[in-house]
Amino acid sequence: MEDVLTTYSLGSCIGVSMYDRVRQVAGLLHFQLPTSANDPKRASEKPLMYADTGMEVLLQMMVDLGAEVRRLRVGLCGGARMLNDSNLFDIGRKNHASIRKILWKKGMFIAGEHVGGELPRTMQINVADGAVTVKCDRELISFQP
Repeated sequence: MEDVLTTYSLGSCIGVSMYDRVRQVAGLLHFQLPTSANDPKRASEKPLMYADTGMEVLLQMMVDLGAEVRRLRVGLCGGARMLNDSNLFDIGRKNHASIRKILWKKGMFIAGEHVGGELPRTMQINVADGAVTVKCDRELISFQP
């Protein structure tokens, strides 16, 4: 049986998969909001809820397991426009822009992504080889970050 990390129901949320092939360390973040700046107290209690604080937690955990940031391959999933909000809030797009900016500032690049649209997704990363699988409606997408 293979070890697989899974996150479900990525609507406007973003799933971030990261993998270090040398150390075979995999990580998966499911965040809801782009920045912790609007509610620092809540972010200190629930850092994984936000792109900025969630990425810091995930990166530190992976480094603690022997991963090196320069070797991490990144996959993104989610960022949908849910509830047909007519771009009123468009949290999905803001989440996507936020994580791209964070990754860029850290010198990390996206190896594969499946974002946008109006449907929720499920994201999985295989711990043995870093293969990412995204399920969206009846579609199954795979990529090797």
